[in-house]
Amino acid sequence: MILLDGVSKRFVVYGKRGGLRRERKVVTAVERMSFTVAAGEFVGYLGPNGAGKSTTIKMLTGILSASEGVVRVAGLDPARRRAELARRIGVVFGQRTTLWWDLPLKDSFALIRHLYKVDRRRFTARLDELTELLGLGEFLGTPVRQLSLGQRMRGDLTAALLHSPELLVLDEPTIGLDVVSKATVREFLARINTEEGTTVLLTTHDLGDIERLCRRVMVIDHGRLAFDGTLDDLRATAPADRTLVVDLAPDATPLVPPQGIRLVRREGPRLWLAIPPEVSAASVVARIAASHDVVDIALHEPDIEDIVTRLYGRTPQDQYS
Repeated sequence: MILLDGVSKRFVVYGKRGGLRRERKVVTAVERMSFTVAAGEFVGYLGPNGAGKSTTIKMLTGILSASEGVVRVAGLDPARRRAELARRIGVVFGQRTTLWWDLPLKDSFALIRHLYKVDRRRFTARLDELTELLGLGEFLGTPVRQLSLGQRMRGDLTAALLHSPELLVLDEPTIGLDVVSKATVREFLARINTEEGTTVLLTTHDLGDIERLCRRVMVIDHGRLAFDGTLDDLRATAPADRTLVVDLAPDATPLVPPQGIRLVRREGPRLWLAIPPEVSAASVVARIAASHDVVDIALHEPDIEDIVTRLYGRTPQDQYS
């Protein structure tokens, strides 16, 4: 479904150099990027701000052309066959909308039908299906400007899927949503991927989306692919500290962390200890339990955000060797 082979994207920027002179500078946003995404995959695409995620998305959708390398989406060159590609993919940008601000939601969908030249019968059936899945019925007649953020996002997802695309590209689809709206969107995305076989490429800073939806994760940093694999592989590649929460009895002797274990925080009888990945958590628990009166103890594995942050902190030589 997606092929990038040795893709780079460079921009020319100009800055002042004193007086009326300008300095020309070439900035590389993406450098020698190569990966493939098979039909039906659900892939998370992660990276810090400025890493090159949005530039990659724009090359995949034909908004930008690559400076060098090969880009193919659904077998098409996005930059050269943009109109044809648009009929085969759907795109949702969480901070922008494709809906008409002053029109009722249903009128926006009607206009989109004409833009994509979708048969009326097929459009009606598809809209009925998406309306039920995303719970749009209550506000189909509401102007887009009066919708809540969660309602508008569900509208944008519907707009992107009315023509039954093979690939859905999502850029921060849950940004700013409340817990209930996020759950609705996540459940819907998992469903269309599983039941319809829609390929999904998800770019997000909400790592809860990644943990709940993606079977594969790609991490980009400084324009290069730093990691490509499963979440378990990511955890193994960039192991982070685990957190041991210990509740001591009120009259217990003060706890001194064992050698190599770091005290993160202390609140009365409760302590938070950081256990490095190379240290056995079981041995630490056993030593504390044997020497102190413990009321409760719990071990928390690192979340994906800690792991990705640790991966970013590596040097380029570490990441790409």
